[in-house]
Amino acid sequence: MYNTHLARLPDYPFQRLRDLLDPLTPAPGLSEIWMSLGEPQHPYPPLVAETMAANAHLYGKYPPNRGSEALRAAIVDWLGRRYRLPDGMVNAAEHVVSVSGTREGLFMCALIFTPDEKAGEAPLVLMPNPFYQCYAGGALAARAEPVYLPTPRDANFLPDLDAISAETWARTTLFYLCSPANPQGTMADADYLQRIIGLARTHDFVLIMDECYAEIYTEEPPLGALEVARDMGEGLDNLLCFHSLSKRSSVPGLRAGFVVGDPALISRFAKMRDYGGSPAPLPIDATATALWREERHVVDSRHLYQQKFDLAEQVLGNRFGFYKPKGGFFLWLDVGDGVGAAKRLWCDAAVRVLPGEYLTADVAGEANSGIPYIRLAMVHDLETTGEALRRIAEVL
Repeated sequence: MYNTHLARLPDYPFQRLRDLLDPLTPAPGLSEIWMSLGEPQHPYPPLVAETMAANAHLYGKYPPNRGSEALRAAIVDWLGRRYRLPDGMVNAAEHVVSVSGTREGLFMCALIFTPDEKAGEAPLVLMPNPFYQCYAGGALAARAEPVYLPTPRDANFLPDLDAISAETWARTTLFYLCSPANPQGTMADADYLQRIIGLARTHDFVLIMDECYAEIYTEEPPLGALEVARDMGEGLDNLLCFHSLSKRSSVPGLRAGFVVGDPALISRFAKMRDYGGSPAPLPIDATATALWREERHVVDSRHLYQQKFDLAEQVLGNRFGFYKPKGGFFLWLDVGDGVGAAKRLWCDAAVRVLPGEYLTADVAGEANSGIPYIRLAMVHDLETTGEALRRIAEVL
């Protein structure tokens, strides 16, 4: 009575972390600092509470499945500003659907765009390793075969497209790519994005660009796949991009994001969402609309992340393979034994971090590439972050 493919999913990373650390006693006399969960704690603007309150009467109405016209118009305007898109390249009616947090949409894409077979065999869903766990969950729910692509440091933590065989490309139905990457914080450049968009069209698979960290960066804003598609001048075929307010606006509890891209794919996505989606209540819809139109809080938040990474550079220096990530809000530290380090940091420093191997899949014949790492979510205020970093440096 069960989908036996889902039996191949390990426990979710945070359940594994609870199983690892909850039986242990955190260091006495120290305040607990949780750097395991990527849950932004930065201030968000007063307009969140104000807009929610002003629209509270709309909880009595069913919201539209695609998001309100006002929300989709605000999203189109933001995309135009952020990625310098020409007028008409994307429009609210054909190219955009609101989602209740991008995890919902990322998972649903695998169900929608995975055929029973491709090239006469079980379809493949490609993803970087480490990866956001809902990619693999969606692939297995769709009865596809997830393929975990290595992302070595010397390749800018991106999958090597040349190493993928012709047979694999022929069976590929989806390719998930996160840029800036979670957890490494590196970005795909124009050549890489142009090539992978071209491969999606040549081999007829859907490229899913997870760009949820696009507004968190230390120097240059990350390049978006829409910009590359604009310059290629061939439309948005085979391309879907996801964005979220959870990271951009530090409102993870709002559950507000969107997908934009190929109108043929968007149409199919919207139809499935009519059946199984959960549209955001109208007060949340209105709040998301206001946030996509407000930039000051995003700039302030980005500046705070930059300060924290500067502080990390001062505290950690060149230890643990430290580097300042170009985007996102994680540190990906090589400590030799991520599980052992997580236990020591909890017991000796009361700091909770996520072992890297909980974000990576085992690949036959290879050691799990995440074993040496821990992931730190730099989501707290500057003082708390500094205290956590100093404890980590002292214990490790």
